[in-house]
Amino acid sequence: MISLTAMKLTTPILTMPMTLTLRKSPWPMTISSTDPIPHTPENRPMKEKDIISNIASRLAITELNAMQKRMASVKTGGNTITLLAPTGSGKTVAFAIALLKSLGPADGRIRAVVMAPSRELVLQIFDVIRPIATRLKTVAFYGGHSMQEEKNSLSVTPDIIIATPGRLLDHITRGLVDLSGVRTLVLDEYDKALELGFANEMKRVCKKLTSLSLIILTSATRLDELPPFLPVTQTSELIDFRSDCSPRRRIQIVNVPSPTRDKLDTLIDLLRSLDNGRVIVFANHRESVERIYSALRKAGLPAGIYHGGLEQNDRENAIEMLNNGSTPILVSTDLGARGLDIPELSAVIHYHLPPSPEAWTHRNGRTARQQASGEVYVITSEGENQPEYLEWDRELVPQGKSSDPIVSDTATLYFNVGKKEKISRGDIVGFIVAKGNLDAGAIGRIALRDHSALVAVPLKEAARLIDTLNSHKIKNTRARISRLG
Repeated sequence: MISLTAMKLTTPILTMPMTLTLRKSPWPMTISSTDPIPHTPENRPMKEKDIISNIASRLAITELNAMQKRMASVKTGGNTITLLAPTGSGKTVAFAIALLKSLGPADGRIRAVVMAPSRELVLQIFDVIRPIATRLKTVAFYGGHSMQEEKNSLSVTPDIIIATPGRLLDHITRGLVDLSGVRTLVLDEYDKALELGFANEMKRVCKKLTSLSLIILTSATRLDELPPFLPVTQTSELIDFRSDCSPRRRIQIVNVPSPTRDKLDTLIDLLRSLDNGRVIVFANHRESVERIYSALRKAGLPAGIYHGGLEQNDRENAIEMLNNGSTPILVSTDLGARGLDIPELSAVIHYHLPPSPEAWTHRNGRTARQQASGEVYVITSEGENQPEYLEWDRELVPQGKSSDPIVSDTATLYFNVGKKEKISRGDIVGFIVAKGNLDAGAIGRIALRDHSALVAVPLKEAARLIDTLNSHKIKNTRARISRLG
């Protein structure tokens, strides 16, 4: 067993402009690509004990699970590894360990590439790898991000690139990156990438990877065969933790019969019956998601919306407002079933029956993550064809009443300044405390982006804070502050 608590943590902490105790801070601290990177003079390969030490100190994971320990022991030369495990089981940390162990000494070239099918998943991976890869330069490339800023980040060659396939190919086509020295390739959620039509982009990128020694593919479901465009390695290995890490034993699956084919009234009664927590409602089509969202808002329920027809910023805002509690109900297509970091989701509701066993798996994987428990509700109507993979633990006829109903007492403030304006989370907290006369403990999550920030504050204080803060400057910068939602 790899013991973390007994290990002496010696890796240097990132240099920051103020003294912060990261483990005790009430504000989530996400390290950005613009933060200073500590380097050792030799920039030697990271040792396993240093990687694990960083996981403990920076990600607050004090004991690796069985899958992560297994990935720490894999052969990193001439190997293709397919890692299968449910969402929320710690796959990102698992493949990050193998990736970092596989990197040889720096030679001035890019050494590893991670491709993922969505911007959200790229950022989620970046937020795991960047804090633990302390001696390495890690960058993230994705659609909707400033191409000029990404180009600027290449002024010093990165060690690790995390990217969507299309954006990485764009950089290659422009002659901005040279992948000839890459030894390690990770395709995260590779089946989803193929499903979304990224096969051609991934094939063209892989043609540039002429020095690969380690390939890692990850998914929660298994493809019958590996993508044909992958380079051939000496050995291949399947690591399957789907049953070991399966959340099924921690999930209660509940059948909720609807007396009519239109399930809206049943859904509203169900949501009003649930105890306070965060919930995702899945529907099969964008039009249905829009209709359900409008009905829930009209019924006075704090709901958000998420689907591929929305602007990227609107989708990111919806996820942040779910996470910070401003809108604890999210209505989504299956776009929200994968690649999103939503901790502590108490329930998943299938408004429509899932179109496939894979959709069933990925939707349910949003809850009961990291050993937590969760509930899955399936609204059924008479005459619907119910797939064989659906099985119930119990049945519920909702009464529309709860002793602790789902409510929101949080509002999200939008600041139009962010990291590129040299604004930090500490700056925002200090500004709200000093100019808004709000206790620091009342400030919730802060999502800091390149040119904006989302800040969770008490709902009852939101209007006053907006009026007050807009008359002041933050770090000599005039910011426009408004409320989202």
